Amino acid sequence: MAVYEATCTAPVNIAVVKYWGKRDTSLILPTNSSLSVTLSQDQLHSKTSIRASADFASDRLWLNGIEESIEKNKRLVACLRETRALRTQIENNDASAPKLSGLKIHICSENNFPTAAGLASSASGYACLVYTLSHLFQLPLDASDLSKIARQGSGSACRSLFGGFVAWEMGEKADGSDSKAVQIAPETHWPDLQALICVVSDEKKGTSSTEGMQLTVKTSPLLQHRIKEVVPKRMEDMIAAIHKKDFPKFAELTMQDSNQFHAVCLDTYPPIFYMNDISRAIIRIITEYNKDGVKAAYTYDAGPNAVIYAPQKNMAEIYALLSHYFPGAAFDDSLGLLKEASTLPALPASFDSRVSPVFAQGSVKQILHTKADGGPRILDSAQHGLLNAEGLPKRLA
Repeated sequence: MAVYEATCTAPVNIAVVKYWGKRDTSLILPTNSSLSVTLSQDQLHSKTSIRASADFASDRLWLNGIEESIEKNKRLVACLRETRALRTQIENNDASAPKLSGLKIHICSENNFPTAAGLASSASGYACLVYTLSHLFQLPLDASDLSKIARQGSGSACRSLFGGFVAWEMGEKADGSDSKAVQIAPETHWPDLQALICVVSDEKKGTSSTEGMQLTVKTSPLLQHRIKEVVPKRMEDMIAAIHKKDFPKFAELTMQDSNQFHAVCLDTYPPIFYMNDISRAIIRIITEYNKDGVKAAYTYDAGPNAVIYAPQKNMAEIYALLSHYFPGAAFDDSLGLLKEASTLPALPASFDSRVSPVFAQGSVKQILHTKADGGPRILDSAQHGLLNAEGLPKRLA
């Protein structure tokens, strides 16, 4: 009996112009366009194996080693429905094509980072699901077309189908056919831009993004101002800054947009709090670091974890600051930041160290050093697959 399988990985993306709010909750159509940087899969990725077989009695899903219901997950069902319908069209037009659309599938997916902790796990997860389905079903779609399907799983997932700098164009059509991701610049465009991710908390957040953003849509007057007056111009300015590799402008826009996103959360009734004292301390530290010229940019998604963008030359200095105020954080030095330095740089001479207290050991759990990188990758299932010979997960929680 023939068995068909595909295994892929997909990256996390961190928005610099945030998506927050849907105008259509079933198709996941956003209230505004957004823009993100795709980060390296060497540090953060989702990995998915999908097998189709006539031996399977039903569709099944395992996420991080725990079996979950497919039927109760309307978004996942939508992604399966869309990709199977496209596969059916191929089979109807080509009698020799294997009849994969009618086979049951087993899906096994793992993240190499905490799920639902504000590190964009749903974006990488659904991008990986749809990308893997497209290879299993051999769908002749480009990344923008696939992004329209991934968007129906998680809005931000559409941006993880590209590497580099990616815009999610909100579109105008009611059917969502023009709401898609497009690449603004490839990952090779700005190799000097890097990022430090500060994992303040790896716990599941109290208010999910899905729940939070729709409460904001219903109750926040500030969101309406943001949608109509702020984001359209900010998108234009951000795209121009990326094309010019203008870091001070990129940084200013990134921090302003993060601030306004969290202001919109506070303007929600009742208010939504995603940042904590450590998050706010990082903002104060980066603000003080920038007082003589913009050298770094902070941004926060729907969670307390900070992402700090900066040119490569500033990374050791920023890491030294973070290590001073948040001692004991595990450091992923995959890019070799500390290999050539026996000691960390001293605090800048003009830096006012009173800007923040030194926090307790382990207040920041981990710091990851990463960079802009490429989109989803296809792996050899025989070597890297997550399913065993019986089509069950090799690892269970």
